[in-house]
Amino acid sequence: MKTVVIKEFVDYNIKSIYELDLSKIEIKDCCGCWACWWKTPGRCISKDLDTFYSKYLEADRVIIFSKVVKGFVSGNLKTVFDRMIPLFLPYVEYSTGESRHVPRYEKYPDIEFYYEDNFVNPEGRKILEEYIYRTFDQFASKNVVVKGIEEWGKFDEYNNH
Repeated sequence: MKTVVIKEFVDYNIKSIYELDLSKIEIKDCCGCWACWWKTPGRCISKDLDTFYSKYLEADRVIIFSKVVKGFVSGNLKTVFDRMIPLFLPYVEYSTGESRHVPRYEKYPDIEFYYEDNFVNPEGRKILEEYIYRTFDQFASKNVVVKGIEEWGKFDEYNNH
């Protein structure tokens, strides 16, 4: 199974084809120029995620280890999500009753999302989990798992390290 890892903390030894370590790099923000749709379809004018894009699409699964900052994903991880828009077409479909961008590619990876579970109430945790499920539903991932970091490694299907 081809795996890509996006991490902001932890240092698990996971066999992966690519690792995006957000604790060591700052991703450039989307500038909203739409070049990724019209001028250079599928490619962002900022080149800092070029390798990530190709490895993301090659992967069977992506494992994300996310910090939680004030009840939400960090700004750097949110920027990665924002910058994934080139992976989709500029057109919108309404097939599920909601608007979503048409996928540019046939296959998108499954997602395992593990977060620092430092919530003081279950409502905050539920909001984050629903956001992640909706984000990756929009990103055309068929299987999405969202759990606190303490769940990492408890299940045999996740023990690929």
